[in-house]
Amino acid sequence: MDFSRKIRIWYKENRRHLPWRETINPYKIWLSEIILQQTKVNQGLSYYLKFVEEFPTITHLANASEEKILKTWQGLGYYSRARNLHLTAKHIQSSLDGTFPTTYDKIIKLKGVGEYTAAAIASFCFKEPKAVVDGNVYRVLARVFNINLPIDSSEGKKHFKELASQLLEPNEPDMHNQAIMEFGALCCTPKKPMCLNCIFEDTCLAKSQGSITIRPVKKMKPKTKSRYFNYLVISSHDQILVNKREDNDIWKNLFEFPLFESISEIELHNLEQSELWNTLLSQEKKLTVNQIRLKKHILSHQVIYSTFWEITIQTIDNKSKYKTVKLSDFQELPIPKLIDNYFSNRKLTFAKE
Repeated sequence: MDFSRKIRIWYKENRRHLPWRETINPYKIWLSEIILQQTKVNQGLSYYLKFVEEFPTITHLANASEEKILKTWQGLGYYSRARNLHLTAKHIQSSLDGTFPTTYDKIIKLKGVGEYTAAAIASFCFKEPKAVVDGNVYRVLARVFNINLPIDSSEGKKHFKELASQLLEPNEPDMHNQAIMEFGALCCTPKKPMCLNCIFEDTCLAKSQGSITIRPVKKMKPKTKSRYFNYLVISSHDQILVNKREDNDIWKNLFEFPLFESISEIELHNLEQSELWNTLLSQEKKLTVNQIRLKKHILSHQVIYSTFWEITIQTIDNKSKYKTVKLSDFQELPIPKLIDNYFSNRKLTFAKE
């Protein structure tokens, strides 16, 4: 109880004033929590405001097209979050009479909602005494109590969840949960924590035992995979060929250029031998090719090395699975950040078209 009292007092004096903290509307809390997964507050804030403006209610979100939702989400990454938002909004609208569930046990059944998000919504909106455990909470508890169990192990997750529940103030679960997360974000940070001004300076076990820098403990990180994307930017005047990604891979349902993925960086003569090239360009007698390599694009467990092969032809006689669109229309579609980076890099070229 002393832990909770200290951290709630600290929160009242130090908390950031953020729009999702000024409401108990479960739709808006849910929206903010999904956006802030894998996203820092300073980046997520603008997306939250944009979503609330575009889709002010769960009905607006449910009735929107997936393309519009993905376009609004563009740049946040982890696009399955946006697709799950849409699916869940439609489920609530059609099966729950448009009413957001009001208990943890019902909230956690929603698609894309895990234990943390369900606990956050239940406690923030309905004062249900459910402890949240996110990255910030893991870090604070691991340091204050000097816990050496890996936070990504079954034993570790169970231990931290039980401890967080024991520490929770049942009469103010909303403030307690907000407080411990905010303390981790602002004071007990991953690097250079503010130990000298910490409210737990005298009781933090990791500080007294010199283990701050190695808490929390994680198991070995998964290996990063390198991928090599070769995009065929085939254009004629203001027309361009595009493709919608539909496989269960990164960027599902986003649009891109026709893609040839190689096992390493390749040259033009290698590309000309590919099935994709022969399908789209084998009949072309007059074409020009310009090669653009962007810097590596880093995802959570993947690094994308991309080459954009700008190919100008006389006319596009498209009989393939790819779609022909105006370049200006393509830029209005939901596209991966990598493709957006390419457009930004080439904006002077395309501004004339």
